[in-house]
Amino acid sequence: MDLLAHLEAYVATADEASFSRAAETLGIAQPLLSRRIKTLEAHFGGLLFDRSRRQVTTTELGVLLLPYARDVLERAQRLGQVARSARRAQVCAVGVPADCAPAALARVIRAGTERGITLGVRELPPQERVAGLVDGSLAYALVRVAPEQGALRVPLGLASAPQPDGGEPPRTLEESARRRAVHLEDLRPRRSRAAAGEQPGPLPILTLPEDEAPYAQDRLGCAAARAGLPEGLVRPAGPAATALAETLAGRATLLCTESFARRHGASWAPLGDAALHRGYEVSAAGGQGPGARVPHWLMTALAGAAGAAAAVPGAARPGDMDDDVRSRLAARG
Repeated sequence: MDLLAHLEAYVATADEASFSRAAETLGIAQPLLSRRIKTLEAHFGGLLFDRSRRQVTTTELGVLLLPYARDVLERAQRLGQVARSARRAQVCAVGVPADCAPAALARVIRAGTERGITLGVRELPPQERVAGLVDGSLAYALVRVAPEQGALRVPLGLASAPQPDGGEPPRTLEESARRRAVHLEDLRPRRSRAAAGEQPGPLPILTLPEDEAPYAQDRLGCAAARAGLPEGLVRPAGPAATALAETLAGRATLLCTESFARRHGASWAPLGDAALHRGYEVSAAGGQGPGARVPHWLMTALAGAAGAAAAVPGAARPGDMDDDVRSRLAARG
């Protein structure tokens, strides 16, 4: 017996003095309400209502038990309120890359708040996000995968020092940046310039921790070797602040997203090789696979925070993202 449902039928009938009005109040059929009353009477061993008259009246037993029934229902209601408050107060940890824009992360948090969920955003390296899902310290996370396998894909490019007005491009990178995309082979030293003593070599390409996952480093290293770039040209950036300082000073280029480069005042050009871009899955704790138990609204919000475009059906759709993300990524394919 569902005791709460039966007590609700009992209290509503006592308040309305009518089986039909009580059933209407509870939004159930009258025969169902009558069965619940009879079951409750059998449970308590006596009649709760006198049905011999035209109007239903409460028996002495019904009057005696009524305050206790009301108390049980009120306590159950308070219990539900406390549980809902506890769920809202509980922080749901979400692991994200360290180079997401603060405004975009604020939109993720706000999306949770609008649904009564308190999200706690944690900026972590790729390996720590995976470990957090395994040990349960994270409820959700953006997990790095190969771009061709991910539901979400984030275009990467090379950031460089902004050009002064009217100044000549100091590196081959800037010549390439005028075109739609940069190809690593465009960064090879030109023999004619090297013979003339100009531009002895391309600037170092620094990588952030987000792009230092083993498979990402392997791909980038192989691509650089195929392009004929000098060995060691691509190397970890170390602290992001130092890498940005080197980049803005014109001493290096930085592999990063467009939003990260623009946010710090650097020039940016996308990489032409899509295999070097970032791929992501939004995964939940519990080891049930990518996308398992991940709300669509959260996937959409995280896709926008990472600057991603949807790559497979069922993931966050570009149309669900804000106009800025959609306009910047529509042609990055």
